[in-house]
Amino acid sequence: MPDSGGEDLWDDPTVDQRLKYFTYYPKRGYPEASLSVFAIVGTILVVLGVRTRAQRWVHILSGTAYAEMLGYIFRSVCVTDTTFAMYVVMTLFLLLPPNALALFNYKTVGEIIRQNNISNERVRSRNKSGWRFWLRPRFVSWFYFSSDLFSIAMQGAGGGMLTSWDTRDAGNSIVLVGLSVQLFFFACFTVTAVYVWRSPDYVVYQGPRDRSPAAAKRKVMICILVTTVLLYLRSIYRIAEFADGYGGKIYSSEWAFYVFDTIIVFLAFLVYIFMYVGPNFPQNRERERRLELATESKPEENADSSAQLVDGRHAHPAARAEDEAGRGGYHY
Repeated sequence: MPDSGGEDLWDDPTVDQRLKYFTYYPKRGYPEASLSVFAIVGTILVVLGVRTRAQRWVHILSGTAYAEMLGYIFRSVCVTDTTFAMYVVMTLFLLLPPNALALFNYKTVGEIIRQNNISNERVRSRNKSGWRFWLRPRFVSWFYFSSDLFSIAMQGAGGGMLTSWDTRDAGNSIVLVGLSVQLFFFACFTVTAVYVWRSPDYVVYQGPRDRSPAAAKRKVMICILVTTVLLYLRSIYRIAEFADGYGGKIYSSEWAFYVFDTIIVFLAFLVYIFMYVGPNFPQNRERERRLELATESKPEENADSSAQLVDGRHAHPAARAEDEAGRGGYHY
């Protein structure tokens, strides 16, 4: 549908609501299949997280899968009954959730840096001195988190404006800025992730199924980099879609949405499942890390109490079994 007639299309009360918002008649079957797939993906990730006793932030993955599922539920409704409110909710749920996958990747690399910053004296002293400030744990966490939240806010604001003809052009521009910002920080993050992978100073907790510390690190970093590339491709598609404008060839192609958004996001989830990083960030490791922090802050005062805590934990059969169940070996 040409863009020149877009305003007349929106003002004509006799035009089907689906044509107003989609510029085509969305097909039935695709949304239902997509929501089923993401529901299964979310459930698998929940089970993996519980079974491996992963830290809480790892459940970002399952939450994102269920958010995608909700987006396709709303799209399924819009296939037969498109309303303004339904289209707004559908747009936001399909546009924003993949950004949480980027947050997950940032958090994963940030945790690797933070754990090594605690246990590796050379890394800790170097980061505290300000050398390579972009590897300081606090900088990695806040810099990339803030950038992604800013991008999400821009895309969310612009996505809401796309549902009105009067604000559609402005909303289009805002979404483009948000996506472009995201691409820039994806590139910056990739540089950080590659450095962490190649540096022998940074190691990863060896999970029960990892053959070695090197294999554990390789698995985690490949997972992060492959999914980052997939998210990068998805963002490029979204930029092309919004740059093409309402009624353009990309915007009006339903197959392009399912290929370059739905399938790409699904492939990213497959990588997260088959290279699941939960065992490399177990909850018992978080407790031990906090104990290390407390011991370092007050070594003399906490020496006896820490020893008693450790002895008491291993003396209790239930606690000892819990530790052994989650242990894959620490190699720092």
